[in-house]
Amino acid sequence: MGTTDRPDARRVAAVQMQAVLGDVDANLAQAERLVSEAARNGAEWIALPEFFTSGVAFLPAVAAAAQPLDGPAVRAMQEWAAAHDVLLSGSLLVRDDDGDVRNAVLLVDGTGIRGRHDKDLPTMWENALYVGGSDDGVVDVDGTTIGLAVCWELTRRQTVTRLAGRVDVVLGGSGWWTVPSWQPRRVFDAWDAANTARAAEAPGRFARHVGAPVVHASHSGEVSCPMPGLPLNYRGRYVPATGVWAADGTALAVAPTPEPQVVLADLPLRRATPVPPPASYWLTPPGPLPLFAWHQQRWHGRRWYAKHQRSAPAAAHSA
Repeated sequence: MGTTDRPDARRVAAVQMQAVLGDVDANLAQAERLVSEAARNGAEWIALPEFFTSGVAFLPAVAAAAQPLDGPAVRAMQEWAAAHDVLLSGSLLVRDDDGDVRNAVLLVDGTGIRGRHDKDLPTMWENALYVGGSDDGVVDVDGTTIGLAVCWELTRRQTVTRLAGRVDVVLGGSGWWTVPSWQPRRVFDAWDAANTARAAEAPGRFARHVGAPVVHASHSGEVSCPMPGLPLNYRGRYVPATGVWAADGTALAVAPTPEPQVVLADLPLRRATPVPPPASYWLTPPGPLPLFAWHQQRWHGRRWYAKHQRSAPAAAHSA
């Protein structure tokens, strides 16, 4: 971990979890088991999913899972990293001293936090949980330049712009949910098939546009919650898209089933010439229902966040 000479390859691991929504202790126990498995199999870098401590849904329990940067989840990450001499990435809801919550992607080793990226734009009901950030997500770790990006960041041109040609590898993850199976069933099932394909293809496509390998962790399993601002309940699942992709978009290893597991690969750290992204906002169009939810749930979510999730700055609590 301490060398400044970047090797030609690293053994990496992408972790697939089935989060218990809002139950930080249960999710930390699952993550610890999978991190230990990855380390036993020689992984040096291990990517945990987005929201690995809580999962993601429009639920008060998920909102309540936010914790300070010196809270138990980050301490656990540091302890696992130190015990196994690995570099960990993963995102969680972090409540900062200014009172706002952010979806913070952290790079952690045994010495502490090596880097942080705050997801730039919340997706749909995520607007009820946190606010966006503005950093570029580029971190140097012992001579290797690591890019950080999660979930729908991998589907937008602005993320390509900040990382293309600048990084040796991207460590990321997702909590990508499906389109619900509503009526008319044929229409919604077609939208869901397109959405699922988009999730599965996003890491490889992003690797080509950035010109760097991608290690991508994800959640799987069922999820249900109310729909923000609508008299409907959502019932669906997370799309498992766990794997490792080379800089040219070739899949080196992917999870074969939706069960919790570790995907391992010996990853060549070779950049490629980035493929220019399309001129559009999205690398691939989200589809009509996700695009509607992108706007409708953003409006409702921000109102819910202001009322329920944001707190006074830490200094005010201690005054």
